[in-house]
Amino acid sequence: MTKDTPRPRIAQFLNNFHLGGTEGQAIALAKGLLGAFDVHMATLHLEGAHLESAKSIGLFPKAFPLAASLASPITAWQVARLAWWLRGQGIVLIHAHDFYTSLIAVPAARLCGARVVLSRLDLLHWQNLGQRMALKAVTLASDHLIANAAAIERQVLRDELVSRDRITVIHNGIDLQSFDARAARDLDAPTPPIGDDELVIAHVANMNHEVKAQDLLIEVFSWLTPRYPEARLWLIGDGPRRPRLERQVAELGLARRIAFLGRRTDVPALLKRCHIGVLCSRAEGLSNAIIESMAAGLPMVVTDAGGNAELVANEERGFVVPIDAKLLLAARLEALLGSAQLRAQMGERARHFVERELGIERLIEHHAAVYRQVLDRPRRGLHLRQPRAE
Repeated sequence: MTKDTPRPRIAQFLNNFHLGGTEGQAIALAKGLLGAFDVHMATLHLEGAHLESAKSIGLFPKAFPLAASLASPITAWQVARLAWWLRGQGIVLIHAHDFYTSLIAVPAARLCGARVVLSRLDLLHWQNLGQRMALKAVTLASDHLIANAAAIERQVLRDELVSRDRITVIHNGIDLQSFDARAARDLDAPTPPIGDDELVIAHVANMNHEVKAQDLLIEVFSWLTPRYPEARLWLIGDGPRRPRLERQVAELGLARRIAFLGRRTDVPALLKRCHIGVLCSRAEGLSNAIIESMAAGLPMVVTDAGGNAELVANEERGFVVPIDAKLLLAARLEALLGSAQLRAQMGERARHFVERELGIERLIEHHAAVYRQVLDRPRRGLHLRQPRAE
């Protein structure tokens, strides 16, 4: 692109701006693309803490709110409004980052002639059958799919008729300079005091759904406490399952050993005060919680769900255990609790991996390359992969 060539106008499309991995990644991506593209932003819900971050870089999102049900006539109206806005702004490509925005962006883009890129960030474990079928349909009608984990790419290629050249894996990225600056700050709220000989295990996840398996982790941690009285567990996150989990902790008599820290904006500073990271989910995409924990230099114990093993690599930057394998999860946590040398070695490798492979610069470069590839391609209809002959 020469100095006089106009920058292509693109739009990032988010559900909302609440604190979360998807939202934070999209804001960082938009900021990094500003030099090469004329970036605009749209949203379904004009709310959330990240909204100010968008405005701070000169992006003032246009809202297209939906009703409680996608079957409402409002959905069709917002598709038409989005198409009209895309055409009016001269936007040539829209990138939808989640389930609901994908369902709106594809028909709107097709109406106005814009290209459309979708992100697939999980293994569809949140969606029911009807939602999965709808997402697969709009994926086939899109121009390109970006998966944030190879595990997601494998599932799409196995279960959907998307051709291989229409999908790209781009791992999530992290702005290490910003992360390190936040990690060095004071905490926003107090935490339980940590003794010199105490070891803190950190678990960062919402408490909205049993897929995060905090109850399993609490049970496993209770097995370790007799041998490791110095061990502590910090549960960072919140949601409707928290009261049930608090009751479980109380019944086990572990209220002084397990702390519920709630939803926090100072996660990097919290992680810097911990010694081991754990994520025992039953399903994942590519976990930003793992990436941030590794950026903090924590050795990880994770389940083999989604892209977890792509990040951790068993016995290199931590341990990977099968889903729901309680005994092996306990054994791997015990190995790290019992060896300062092992914690240091794996934690150092984890940090180096993030520095080498997961910097925000790589995320931006790879997305920009996909956008240019999509814009350079001739338009086509449904991008079907030919079924294999029996």
